[in-house]
Amino acid sequence: MNTISCIVIDDEPLAVRLMESYVTKTPFLSLKGSFTSGTSAYSFIQDNPVDLLFCDIQMPNLSGMELSRMLPEKTRIIFTTAFSEYAVEGFRVRALDYLLKPVSYDDFLSSALK
Repeated sequence: MNTISCIVIDDEPLAVRLMESYVTKTPFLSLKGSFTSGTSAYSFIQDNPVDLLFCDIQMPNLSGMELSRMLPEKTRIIFTTAFSEYAVEGFRVRALDYLLKPVSYDDFLSSALK
């Protein structure tokens, strides 16, 4: 399996650390950065294309949904959120998967393998 470059985006620092730990222990994933805002993540992505985003939906200034609409089509996204009501909209913006918080490693790994 090829290495998949990814970033983590969540406005909650604890959620960022959890997802970072999951990415780090997954051999086929390569963490390129972590961000607490959609705007800082978007700035990074413009100069550093990545394959996959693990992204919260509800964030100030630039939501995960808004960010997903700004990404190149080849960039995949897995939403991580505490709000199940966004699931349908998440799949409309071509989300690879939708994980409800708290995210277990088993669910994380299952999504990353898709």
